[in-house]
Amino acid sequence: MANENNIAQAQWYVLHTYSGYENKVAQSIMKVVEYRKLQDQILEVQIPVEQVHEITDGKEKDVTRKTFPGYVLVKMIYSDEVAYHIRSIRGVTCFVGASPTDPTPLTDKEVKAMGVELGQIVEVNIHAGDTVRIAGTAMDGFTGVVQSVNADEGTCNVLVSMFGQETPTELSLSQVIQID
Repeated sequence: MANENNIAQAQWYVLHTYSGYENKVAQSIMKVVEYRKLQDQILEVQIPVEQVHEITDGKEKDVTRKTFPGYVLVKMIYSDEVAYHIRSIRGVTCFVGASPTDPTPLTDKEVKAMGVELGQIVEVNIHAGDTVRIAGTAMDGFTGVVQSVNADEGTCNVLVSMFGQETPTELSLSQVIQID
C-alpha cells in the first residue's frame, strides 16, 4: 500500500497508446504493479471517460465514451525503472512530454479539466422543440419551448411564456426539466 509521502509526491502522467488499446494497457499496468510490487510507485491508472445519454432515432441509451482516445493517465512517482516497465507494455508508444525520457506531469488544473477526479458526466436529454419547466431560477415554475441546445456549454435557449408574452431566455441545462 502506498504511504502518505508517496501519495504527496505522485503526479499524473499521460501515456500515449495505440488507439483501442487503452483498456488493455490500463489492465497490464495494474498487473505490472501487482507482479513487481510497485504499489508505492504507481498509485492509480485511469482512462478519462464520460457518460452520455443519447437519443438516436427515438431510442434512449447510455453510452460510455473515451474522452481522449489513445491516452491513459497514470498517477505515479516517476523513475527510470517504473517508466521502463510501463513503456515495455504492449500497446504503449510513449509518455507524453518534452522527450521520451523526460515526460511532463499534468498540472492540477489540467487534471481537473480532464475530469479525472470528478468522473465527468454529460447528460443531454432535451432537444429543440421540447416543452420544459424551469427550476432553480427566478422563473421557477414557468414553462417554455426549447429553441436550441448547446451541449458543449451546458446551456439551452428557451422561449418562455410569461404574462402573455414570449421571452427568449438562456438557461443552464440543469435549470430545465423536460415535460412529457
